[in-house]
Order: sequence, then structure tokens, then C-alpha cells
Amino acid sequence: MPILTAPKRQTKRAKDAGAASPAKAKPKATRDPQRTSAAILAAATREFTEQGFGGARVDEIAARARINKRMLYHYYGGKEALYVAVLENAYVGIRSAEAVLDLENRDPAEAMRHLARFTWDYFVAHPEFLSILNTENLLRGKYIRTSDKVIELHSPMISLLSHTLKRGVAIGEFRDKVDPVDLYISIAALGFFYLSNRWTLATIFKRDLAAPAALQHWGDHVVEVIMSYLRPDG
Repeated sequence: MPILTAPKRQTKRAKDAGAASPAKAKPKATRDPQRTSAAILAAATREFTEQGFGGARVDEIAARARINKRMLYHYYGGKEALYVAVLENAYVGIRSAEAVLDLENRDPAEAMRHLARFTWDYFVAHPEFLSILNTENLLRGKYIRTSDKVIELHSPMISLLSHTLKRGVAIGEFRDKVDPVDLYISIAALGFFYLSNRWTLATIFKRDLAAPAALQHWGDHVVEVIMSYLRPDG
């Protein structure tokens, strides 16, 4: 039969030591509003890109951003306001990248070649931008009309194109009376149509329009078309 022994008494020193060594408190998580806002915006961009406006769900955006829905509403106020923020951010992205091109300090012809090529390369690298634009066009511009920010972003670009065209005309590189808005739409359209329709076009013409060589070729084509249009004898 096993011998039962009384439990050992804890000494006073041991008790004091235990009392003096409480469990370490976990550090409190610090809230970073800028990071949280950016995470929500990135998650919303993915959701609207993949699902469009109608199919996008606030619950899914919150889950992607790893926050609760209440936090999302605190930062952006709801689905429509969040979509407008995504739309504005898409335009801020391309306009900010264009600003780095320093077109005003380039030779006019070089500036236009650079802008045409940049626009194509940006479209290729940022399919989410084209998707958001497609979504807004399906909505017939319902939300872009509510954003003064998007309109303001385009004014400097058109002014820069107008100035560059005038510089080119003055030194005989460009023909006269080119509308800067027409030029902007032409540059964007040549790239946008190709990329938004490349799957149907690839099937119809039996070409791999998504292949790297095909994308490089079309970028060169965009530049050549725009420069041919601008030449005095174009």
C-alpha cells in the first residue's frame, strides 16, 4: 500500500518570490491610422477590381484588410465612399507617376515619346487601374462626377500637354492646332483598347497578344502612331 505524504509547505521566501514575479503583461497593440487606412484601401482596390462595384462586399473588404467592419466604416463611411476613395487613389497613382517624368524639361518630341511609352507601360503594370476604369464606365461615371479631386488631377496634365505642344510647334517638331485633350485620349485609347480586349482579339486573330514580345511591339506601335500624328507632315 503506497505511503501518503503531506504536501510540502511553501516557505515564506518562496511565497514572496512568487508574489514579486507576476506574469509579464502583453504589450498593448498600438493603432496606426495611416497603415490601417492604407490596408483598407488596398483591400478595397482588390475587391472592386475582382468583383466590380455591384459584386464587391464590405465584409470581404474588412476580412482582406484584417479589421472589423466597424473599423472600416469609421475610416471610410461605407461602400460608396470607399469606392470613390479607390477611384481617386487610382488616378493619384498614375498622375503621381507622370509627374516624375519631368516632361517640361525635355525636348518636346522626346517628352511625347516618353509620355506615350510610359502610359502604355503603366497600363501593362497596373491592370487594376484599367479594371477600376471599366467599372466606373459601366456605371456611366456616376461616382467620378462626385470627385472634385479627380478633375483637379487632370488639369495640370492637360496644361502640360498644351505647353509641350506649343514648344514643339515653335521649333518645327509638331504640327499646329493639335488639341491636347484629343492627344491625351488617343494615347490612352491605343493602350486601353488593346489590353481590355486582348483575350477576344487574341482568339479572333490567333495571336498571343499577352506575350512579352507582343506587349513590347504594341508599346512601340503606340509611340510611332502618336509621333506620326504630331509630325508637321503627319
